[in-house]
Amino acid sequence: MSGTPKTLSASATVEVPFHDVDAMNVCWHGNYLKYFEMGRAALLRAFDYDYREMQASGYLWPIVEAHLKYVRPAVYGQTLDVRAQLLEYENRLKIGYEIVDCASGTRLTKGYTIQVAVDAATQELQFVSPPVVFEKLERVWGR
Repeated sequence: MSGTPKTLSASATVEVPFHDVDAMNVCWHGNYLKYFEMGRAALLRAFDYDYREMQASGYLWPIVEAHLKYVRPAVYGQTLDVRAQLLEYENRLKIGYEIVDCASGTRLTKGYTIQVAVDAATQELQFVSPPVVFEKLERVWGR
């Protein structure tokens, strides 16, 4: 399978709660980032590098960029599938997202976030992802 790009994805199911909607029964736009976070956490757990493991490895991973494209609104009580896919990992973590309606498969929102590694002790930005990222991904991909 050489030459085949390796991918990693995960998803989380979310039911839009009442406190996430506005007076028009539509999910407030800022809550989509919270749903992205649920997908991102599932993805990070898929290669054993969730936030506890990040901290234990000595690196902080702040989000430095987020992009969302709203396609259709989510509404109270709607069940959503938040899909997250690792798009880049060599120099930063770029994670792509798609939020779809579980019942119909209709896309509601898409976007991405970018996180960079910062050495927790020195606060220095890392221009290459730390070795721990590569090690954990190789375990999942089975090289």
